[in-house]
Amino acid sequence: MRKRIRLGVNIDHVATVRNARRTFEPDPVHAAVIADLAGADQITLHVREDRRHVNERDLKLIKEVIHSRVNLEMAATEEMVSLAIQVKPHQVTLVPEKREEITTEGGLDVAGQKEKIEEIVKRLKSAGIVVNLFIDPDEEQIRAAKEVNADAVELHTGRYAEAFNEKKEKEIKEEIERLKRAAKLGKELGLKVYAGHGLTYKNVKPIADIPEIEELNIGHSIIANAVLKGLKEAVQEMIRIINS
Repeated sequence: MRKRIRLGVNIDHVATVRNARRTFEPDPVHAAVIADLAGADQITLHVREDRRHVNERDLKLIKEVIHSRVNLEMAATEEMVSLAIQVKPHQVTLVPEKREEITTEGGLDVAGQKEKIEEIVKRLKSAGIVVNLFIDPDEEQIRAAKEVNADAVELHTGRYAEAFNEKKEKEIKEEIERLKRAAKLGKELGLKVYAGHGLTYKNVKPIADIPEIEELNIGHSIIANAVLKGLKEAVQEMIRIINS
């Protein structure tokens, strides 16, 4: 029997549209409910330092009203750790964060800051929160994730997605093999293995077919399609693709 891949729907860009007019709609909480009812296994949202899209209000309400899991992406800072411990999402995904970036660029350098990350992981897990680290698919980073006692790693698929968009067949194959090796190592080390970043309806299938990957977190492509066909249909279409 083929494994079932869990889908985390990132609703950040619903808030981006709301904030463009500094108004109250569209409400990312409403989007989270629709995605939840459409079959999403998880709602993912990234509360950034500058609150450019979702904010504390969104996080707290989503945690209260949806029935699926809540995955909070956040920087490894004291402010964000305190927020996570207060709200207690089901999972926290630690990501690198730069104020000037449009979207997250690259994975978290766990190997270069093991002591700091280990302490944050310990605090979050003590609060009953599953801890996931968003990292590049590199052996050093995967081993470091294990050493700091993370529960899971989310492999950054950005280089694969970029190669796919540019139709660079050789690089596409190389990145898929790199992701396969990383996923296998993560599983062998006892980590749960997820993936995300830049995944779309057109490029997601080879990643979903990697045996060790249990969960995909996808935002922009689903929200972009929802503008044209509705959020419920957009979520359900992605679920069909990754589990076909």
